[in-house]
Amino acid sequence: MGTIIKRKKLDGTIAYRVQVRRKGAPMLSATFPTYKEAEEWETVTEAAIRTKHHFPYKAQPHTLAEAVERYLQTVLPHHPYETRDKYTRILRWWAQQLGDCDLADLTADSLLKRRAILEKRLAPATVNLYWFGLSSLLTQAWTEWRWLAAHPMRQVRRLREPRGRVRFLSDEERERLLDACKRSTNPHLYVIVRLALATGGRHTELLRLTWQDIDLKRGIMTFHDTKNHESRAVPITKDVVALLTQQHERYPLHVFPRRNGHAMTSFWDSWHAVRQQADLHNFRFHDLRHTFASYLAMSGANLLAIAELLGHKRLEMVKRYAHLSEAHTRSMVERMNQMIFGK
Repeated sequence: MGTIIKRKKLDGTIAYRVQVRRKGAPMLSATFPTYKEAEEWETVTEAAIRTKHHFPYKAQPHTLAEAVERYLQTVLPHHPYETRDKYTRILRWWAQQLGDCDLADLTADSLLKRRAILEKRLAPATVNLYWFGLSSLLTQAWTEWRWLAAHPMRQVRRLREPRGRVRFLSDEERERLLDACKRSTNPHLYVIVRLALATGGRHTELLRLTWQDIDLKRGIMTFHDTKNHESRAVPITKDVVALLTQQHERYPLHVFPRRNGHAMTSFWDSWHAVRQQADLHNFRFHDLRHTFASYLAMSGANLLAIAELLGHKRLEMVKRYAHLSEAHTRSMVERMNQMIFGK
């Protein structure tokens, strides 16, 4: 059973101390600034003890450096290949900052002090990435390894991020880019860029495509190995089907093969060359995905449809395109007013 005790500190503020007792286990306790947080921790802790996902009572202490090494060796290898270097760098940074500290001694305050170091030199989105990387490690140590009695980051919010950038191609820029791609020495670059514009696929998703992922008869392309680990099907138009049909006739084994016959893994040299030839400024390959979403919004697609086609789980991710669909929302408001109030 759990007990929540209300206490008044010397500075006059109120705190709530939770004590959880269960037969055969030592008492666990924690302090929170609000009753709701204390109640939530009590519920989670009691459930964890019942299901055996609790801190091993006679376990030896472990440092953050030990946790980082175990995570890098046993968990990170199961992450997508392109994210491993990034998260290795992030976790190594935390190990450099607090590696000698026992996990049981980590507190929200000590972690926030290190986060403040990052805030001085990195953008909020990047700082949140560092925060998320450490949180994933501590969650593993808490729920799976049982190296932690409580998660020190659960009560700390991530930084507020500014609205994401929206850079999309104008009609003139798009024509210049496609013309440059046609002249590229890379025989696949034009098709890759056309697919990015037509489907919103990320560069890794496009390079991982196999012919089994493309249904030319139904006009459906399916991305399986995506960023959020969920499959995403995107319709493709007749002109894209025709383009891929020609590609399949030339290269029946791989969608984008290298000269040695193996699947292509990178095209950055070719991309940077055509971007320069097309005179595109402040434009990245990922902005082709933004262009796809922007074109959808300007064509009248609602945010839910855009989120589904991009594979976003939260509408907040696509609200950056809301202003581009003003004409569409205006027409809906006009139709509603016409129906209710008449002329």
